[in-house]
Amino acid sequence: MNINYESYKIFYYVAIEGSISKAADKLHISQPAVTWQIKSLESQLNIALFTRTKKGVLLTEEGKVLFEYIKQGVESFTNGENMLTNIKNLDYGTISIGASTTVSKYVLMPYLEKFHENYPNIEIKIVNALTENLIKELKNGNLDMLVLNMPMKESKDLKIQKVTNVQDIFVGNKKYYELTKGKIKLEELNDYPLLFQKSPSNTRTFLNNYLNANNVKLIPKAEIVSYNLIMDFVKSGFGIGYATKEFIKDDLNKTLFEIKVTPPVPSRYIGIVTLNKTILNYSATKLINLMIHKDN
Repeated sequence: MNINYESYKIFYYVAIEGSISKAADKLHISQPAVTWQIKSLESQLNIALFTRTKKGVLLTEEGKVLFEYIKQGVESFTNGENMLTNIKNLDYGTISIGASTTVSKYVLMPYLEKFHENYPNIEIKIVNALTENLIKELKNGNLDMLVLNMPMKESKDLKIQKVTNVQDIFVGNKKYYELTKGKIKLEELNDYPLLFQKSPSNTRTFLNNYLNANNVKLIPKAEIVSYNLIMDFVKSGFGIGYATKEFIKDDLNKTLFEIKVTPPVPSRYIGIVTLNKTILNYSATKLINLMIHKDN
């Protein structure tokens, strides 16, 4: 028996309204079309579903049995359609994002604040971990997107979209700024205690590539996992650190001072990483559009 969903949907609304004309109004179709669908359904099932009265229609005993089953199906479809509408309107949804603590704080947070203001019902989950672990979680389907320091190792599985440029610099407190007079050759940094972020990290990899390109080897006095902790040590006078200018703008020329090096550090960028062959959920797509295109 090949009865389509539309016939059952019309049957459902006629039963709910108790009237063919009211069901037609509810469904925005003509009364004759509703009448034809009901007659066709009764013919296919070979059973009367309604009793016609002067006030409308009533379900037969057989119609009541069918209605209890159809009711569940139609209402489930309707609930599903409503949920999809809610998702498209961003009234419901979840975004799982992987990022370092530093990128979360200085890059991601302003966008999340704006996104949350516009779409307060979207649940946002942040996972902080090393880049290699975040990529594994992304490929395993546990994360929707990553926001990372670039560049990173290319992969056919991954799609990278640029968010913003950043500039790395060397910094010290006022004492080290005065000792270096705010300017130094790259290889001369070895004359001072150096504090670098511990490998593996995209920031440390970028620094190492920059040093290798200039045939310079810098030996740090300390290697620390936490970027913010490095900045605290630099402020306290433990040595010269490697920082991202945009992340320390509130401290520049106050507690941290840029020490310009020759040759200068090239610029890089922050990027969004997603899986190439995966269709993102509506919420994640909206957030990415906000970050890349600066949509409202």
